[in-house]
This record gives sequence, C-alpha cells and structure tokens, in this order.
Amino acid sequence: MAKNIEVKDLLDAGVHFGHLTRRWNPNMAPYIYMERNGIHIINLYKSAAKMQEAGDALSKIAASGRKILFVATKKQAKEIVAEEAEKANMPYITERWPGGMLTNFVTIRKAVKKMASIDRMKKDGTFNSLSKKERLQVSRLRAKLEKQLGSITDMTRLPGALFVVDITREHIAIKEAQKLNIPIFAMVDTNSDPREVEYAIPANDDASKSIKKVVSYVSDAIVDGLSDRKAEKEAKKEAAKKEEATKKAAKAKQPKAEAPSTDKEDKKAMKEAKEDVKLESKQETLDKALSDKKEDKK
Repeated sequence: MAKNIEVKDLLDAGVHFGHLTRRWNPNMAPYIYMERNGIHIINLYKSAAKMQEAGDALSKIAASGRKILFVATKKQAKEIVAEEAEKANMPYITERWPGGMLTNFVTIRKAVKKMASIDRMKKDGTFNSLSKKERLQVSRLRAKLEKQLGSITDMTRLPGALFVVDITREHIAIKEAQKLNIPIFAMVDTNSDPREVEYAIPANDDASKSIKKVVSYVSDAIVDGLSDRKAEKEAKKEAAKKEEATKKAAKAKQPKAEAPSTDKEDKKAMKEAKEDVKLESKQETLDKALSDKKEDKK
C-alpha cells in the first residue's frame, strides 16, 4: 500500500498552482479551491487523496508483474521522469512520442530488434567490414533509435498502464492508450480535461518541484508493489520447500514394506506335493497290476 502524503509537502512543492483563469477547463472545477491574482489554486486535499488512490492502483499493477510506461516530453519533466522510472525499473518516453507506439507496437518492436542487430554486428566484426560511409549511416541510425526507443528495449509487450505528465501535450499517447483500453494515470493541470484519464491527479504540471514530488511518490508506490511481488515469490518458494521437506519426513517415518507374501510359493509346493502323491499312487497301481498278472500266469 502506498504511503500517506502530507498536504504541507505538496504546498511547499507548489503543486497547488494552476493556470491562468482564462485558460481553465470547466471540467476541473471540482478540484479548484479558489482563484487568486488571476490564477486558479488547486485543492491540495483532493490532490493528496487522488495521489493515494493512484499510488495504490499502480502498486497493484506492479505487483502483478506488468510494466508501467512513463511519458513526459516537456523539458522540465524529462530528467525527473527518466530518473524516477529507472529507479522503479520501468520503461519511459522522454523524447518525441513515436506515433503508433502502442497501436502499432509490432513495428516498434521491429525497430528495437534492428537496434539489437546493429549491436550484434559490432560484436561479431561485421560492422568493421562495411565501408566508412555505411558505418557512419549505421552508427547514426543506432544513435537515433537509442534516443527514441532506448528506454523501452525491455518492454516486450504492451504496458499495463501509462503515467503521463501533461495530458494536453501528450494527447497522442492518451488517444492510443484509450483505443487499447490501457488505464491512464496522469498529472492534470487546470487547463486539461480530467475525464480523459482513469486516474487524474490534480497538480501543477509545469514546475519541476511539483513534477518531482508527484512522480517520486508514484515511483515509490511502484517500488513497493515490486517488493511485495518479490516477497510473495520468496514466500511461495519457502512454502514449496517446507511442503517437500514435510513429505520427505512423512515418507521416512512410514514402516518399511514387509517382504512379499510367500503364498504363491506355498501353493506351488502344495501343487508339486499333490503331483508327487498322484505319481506314487499311479506307480503303486501299476505295480499291483503287474504282480496280479504274474500270479495269473503261474
């Protein structure tokens, strides 16, 4: 379960600052506390509650073994998101969103495989056999792919969820996730529509301190989920070992199997004895018959 968040910490990070009142989205009205100097102020108590809800949900997704893809291409969020996503061992996109990243995932995987094939060329020496111009072209292609897709090389299937900073800027990613019914978690400022995402966290998505506060909380929740998954696996292994040890002990305690019954041998002996008796009686009969014949001759 995600840890509780203090409203004072959110206030110090500037999470409560929204956009200018003229740029607001009316659907954000339930999360706006007041207006001051032409700027909307976000209700931090609601922000804290939404962060707690999102953290719990993300923790469960991580515990199930699925990946959470972080998306943030705005300048002030790039480094923060990359750092926090790496801490949680999750994929992230901080450069331009590649169109079809989700809806055409097979093609994206081909590009990742191409990057891996270039790496193999460098290892086996094929790369050195190319001309200077070809080597330069391949190196540039590798650098471009690394910049765009380097963070998702380990993502072999569609993510279990998306975490987005600024849904207005990342509208293409939002649309693709909606088509595939992938749950979306996002920082939503006063100029955005919270209805576009399943888990909206009302927060200032422009200030680096605010982004750091929310994203680090989310990252910690994911790490907790991964820890729970690891602990559960270890507990299952221990339980399996104990069960196996119990079976072995029970087997060792069982009395040794008695020697197989000799009933068959007894029956065989009796049969042989009967046959011997029959032979003896037949022999006696023959002897008697022969003796009778001798007497008759006399």
